[in-house]
Amino acid sequence: MGYEWDFTVVLRDFDLLLLGLLNTLKVTGLALLFGVPLGLTLALLRLYGNWLVRIPVGLVIEFLRSTPPIAQLFWFFFALPILVGVEMDPFKASVLTFSLQSSAFFAEVFRGGIVSIDRGQWDAAKALGMSRNETLQRIILPQAVKRMIPAFLERAIELMKTTTLVGTISYADLLYEANSIAQSSYRTLEVFTVAAAMYFVVIFACSVAVQLLEARLTRPDESARH
Repeated sequence: MGYEWDFTVVLRDFDLLLLGLLNTLKVTGLALLFGVPLGLTLALLRLYGNWLVRIPVGLVIEFLRSTPPIAQLFWFFFALPILVGVEMDPFKASVLTFSLQSSAFFAEVFRGGIVSIDRGQWDAAKALGMSRNETLQRIILPQAVKRMIPAFLERAIELMKTTTLVGTISYADLLYEANSIAQSSYRTLEVFTVAAAMYFVVIFACSVAVQLLEARLTRPDESARH
């Protein structure tokens, strides 16, 4: 006997799924808002700080990149309040965790973009009397950012996927809401099919945007070679 699909419960509680999607986008957006500038700061410290700065910053970056995000999420939600006595709700813990973790990945993206710029441009700027900060702001970073945009957008997509872990600390993201509806309605297949479709629509749209932007950014370079 075949399975009888029934999406009635999904339509009835679709507003909860939309709220969960909104919460997912909220955590992702705030993690990007805080993670990108922090990543740039870490990259500059690792590149141009003295060894007393470079070594600990490098260790922090590698630690955040190498440890599982769910372990970091549990630590900030359960352990940090015990250590510092600060109240930590699921939303705050989620934003803090993914802001810090994404900053480590963005730091490496920034670092890779900066070092990819030809050293001769630094020398030329120095010959013109520009300081290192002026060279970074006016010459290096504008070129590096252009090269880094596709990597940034790809990382943002990965970040959104990773935020599905926030349900483990009872933050009502899309996956958490889908699980709650599935448990109460016993229509697991229908609920998670719709949830997966919602993730697909958002992430696929972002992926297409990344591809279009990457093609637009590389087109001038190709025409210049001809």
